[in-house]
Amino acid sequence: MANPPSSSSKPETSVSQPGNGSNPTNQATSVVNAPHGLKVAAKPTRNPGDPPKSESVRQRLQNYKPSGRSRLNKLTGIKIAATGSYVPERIVPNEELAALGCDSDWIVQRTGIKQRRYAESHVATSDLAVAAAHDCLAQAGITTQDVDLIIVATITPDQLTPSTACIVQNRLGCVCPAMDVNAACAGFMYALVTAAQFVKCGTARNALVIGAEVMSRTVNPADIKTFPLFGDGAGAVLIQPGDHEEQGLTAYTLGAEGVGASALCIPGGGSREPLSAESLTHGRQYLTMDGRTVFKWAVRVIEDSTIDVLGFAGWKPKELQCVILHQANLRIIDSAVEDFEFERDRLLINVDRYGNTSAASIPLALDEAVKEGRIQRGDKLLLSGFGSGLAWGTAAVCW
Repeated sequence: MANPPSSSSKPETSVSQPGNGSNPTNQATSVVNAPHGLKVAAKPTRNPGDPPKSESVRQRLQNYKPSGRSRLNKLTGIKIAATGSYVPERIVPNEELAALGCDSDWIVQRTGIKQRRYAESHVATSDLAVAAAHDCLAQAGITTQDVDLIIVATITPDQLTPSTACIVQNRLGCVCPAMDVNAACAGFMYALVTAAQFVKCGTARNALVIGAEVMSRTVNPADIKTFPLFGDGAGAVLIQPGDHEEQGLTAYTLGAEGVGASALCIPGGGSREPLSAESLTHGRQYLTMDGRTVFKWAVRVIEDSTIDVLGFAGWKPKELQCVILHQANLRIIDSAVEDFEFERDRLLINVDRYGNTSAASIPLALDEAVKEGRIQRGDKLLLSGFGSGLAWGTAAVCW
């Protein structure tokens, strides 16, 4: 039997460093996955006299050509029939983190986050997921016996095995298959597309998709730049056959650029680096993030994938009734959408109240929009999740 590849077996990369003679165009640092040409960092720094970015976005939409970053597809004849959510009762304002050395004003200025929710010590991810599921099923008017598929998107499972989805399935009393999806902040989009495919194929009629996280336990309290960003919560949607053939994912894309895996990861706890007393001492069980690289990558991947799905669907930004991006950071959201000329009131923002809830972020926001009456049948939506992997999922949705 051949030896398994080690972590050193990876594509060659090239790195351009800013501020030296080899970079005359003043480009920001970027990493390129040579076999695929996938940029995993900033686009070039803008020079004086460059045309407004909004012109380039408009031109890219008018002269639509796929970015080539990820594959584009259509998946219609399905619908999001209902939504639900749950967040822990405990509200943690920025001021409460001052004892850890976190500055409230800095947090708001750099992230837009004013507070987040923390689960109590006895509460696990499955507890949040079950509560969100009950809310969703109540909104749908069906029972747990009607559910024929459960997919839970999470990076904070109750335990490594069994899957959190199986725990949820047991507690709900459903008779159905159940599985987890681990794609971090893009996890809900990956799970949504997977469930929609089951429904489209006719192998499920009531597919329950849940994004649930207890992110507060993945971050190091001593890391004052990362610790304030994350919160806990869960959101759920029910996927059913559509009311008509054009309903559903008019266009979607799922992508991955694993060359950037180390930019946002939890290094310890897996088969590559099992936890030990030494690794625990060094905090290897906690999330690490190269914030600058992730920020620049996220802004660019939102722009590229949004142009891709809107172009593929033949939609214009002004046609969208609701835009829901992963609630990672208000500055990322603002930077990513400023050139699309979205109506500001159609951009849903709740990161200020919940922080970054990873895979729970989009379904939490979606449920909020539905319950506020901001989404009606026939509306056009944009959903986009992006994060560790590096991975993303973006969809143009006909509600």
